[in-house]
Amino acid sequence: MNTDEFHPGPLDQAAVETREDVLVFTTEPLTEDVEVTGRVRAVLFAATDGPSTDWVARLCDVDENGVSLNVADGIVRVRAAAPGEAAEHVVDLWSTSIVFKAGHRIRVQVTSSNFPRWDRNLNTGEPEESATTARAARQQLFHDPARPSRIVLPVVPVP
Repeated sequence: MNTDEFHPGPLDQAAVETREDVLVFTTEPLTEDVEVTGRVRAVLFAATDGPSTDWVARLCDVDENGVSLNVADGIVRVRAAAPGEAAEHVVDLWSTSIVFKAGHRIRVQVTSSNFPRWDRNLNTGEPEESATTARAARQQLFHDPARPSRIVLPVVPVP
């Protein structure tokens, strides 16, 4: 299927990053080049009040002018063990190879939807093929010592 709704490749993330349902985490400007080569993962300690939800993470490169471009992203669909209970979820952002230049920032977005890139999760737990209702889900992301949500980057050491 060909669609004009989803454009592949690096795109300016300004509109996405202003949304209320997208959390954005950004480093300070890098003091030196940082090469990331290999599999990228986001480890999220999160909770939902619904029986199922999606967790989406996106890695971005932010240049000196503040332009944020997507590098890699991934999604995981989860079933909640118990509504509101925090659980660990690993989002696979696949592999990449990029040099984040000195002066740039590394940014991570976390949300629970990325349509039309991936199908919607109606947050009801119903089978996707036959679901007829949708519900808004209350999501929580934790990042404290007991629940250390984080991005795992395969950084190549400087020789």
